[in-house]
Amino acid sequence: MTSDLSNSFLAAVEVEKTRLTSRRSLLGKSAVIGGGAALALAAVPALRASAQDDGLEADPFFEDDGINVLNYALTLEHLENTFYREALATFAPEDFDETGSVYALLEQVGAHEAAHVDALTATISDLGGEPVTEGTYDFGYTDVSTFLVTAAAIENVGVAAYAGAAPSVAVLAPSLVPTALGIHSVEARHAGFIGALVNDETTQPFPNAVDAPLTPDEVLEAVTPFIVSAETEATPDA
Repeated sequence: MTSDLSNSFLAAVEVEKTRLTSRRSLLGKSAVIGGGAALALAAVPALRASAQDDGLEADPFFEDDGINVLNYALTLEHLENTFYREALATFAPEDFDETGSVYALLEQVGAHEAAHVDALTATISDLGGEPVTEGTYDFGYTDVSTFLVTAAAIENVGVAAYAGAAPSVAVLAPSLVPTALGIHSVEARHAGFIGALVNDETTQPFPNAVDAPLTPDEVLEAVTPFIVSAETEATPDA
C-alpha cells in the first residue's frame, strides 16, 4: 500500500520538477520550509503574482513553489500518524469490542496515515524540498471514549484542511492533484468511520451535505492544543 501511494506521487514528480524549475528555478532559488509542525502550519504567506502563470487563481495561503502546500499536508499527516500509532500501542483490541474488529479497522486507518507520511516525505525530498519533521504531541485522551471523540475531531480537521488547500495544489502542483484528492477521499472515509463509532448528537458519520473547507489559520487554531513542541526555523535552499 505504501509503495503504491509513493509511486503514484513520484510518477508525477518529474513533470512537476520541470514545470516548477522552469517557472521559478525552484531547486536553486526558492525558500522551502524545514523543521516542525508549528512552522509549516503558521508559514502561509500570500501567493506572489507569478504563481498565476497558467491563468488560474489560488487561495492566498502558500508560497509559489508547491513545497509549502505539500509540507502543510505532511504536517497534518504527522499528527494523525502519531495519534493512531500511540493509541494502538495504548489500547488492546478488546477495549473496543469483543471481536477486536474495531481495533483491526483502526490499524488500517493508522497504516493509511503512515503511508501518507511516507509518500509526502518522499515527494517533497524528490522535489528538492526539506520535509517537515514529526513534532511532540499531547492528545489528552484518557480512555476509548475520549480517544474516539479526539479522533473524530482530528479526522474532520484533516478533511477540511485538504479541501481548503485543494485550489492551491491545483495551481502550485497540478500534477499531484489526482493523488492529493485520493488522500482527501480516504481521510473523509476515516472521518465517517470514526463518526459512526461516536455517533452522538455532536459527532455524526456524515453531518452535512456539503462540508466547509478550513483555511490554514483555522487548521492551526484547531490543532495547536495538540502540539507540545516543534522546530520553528525555516531552512532555505543553498
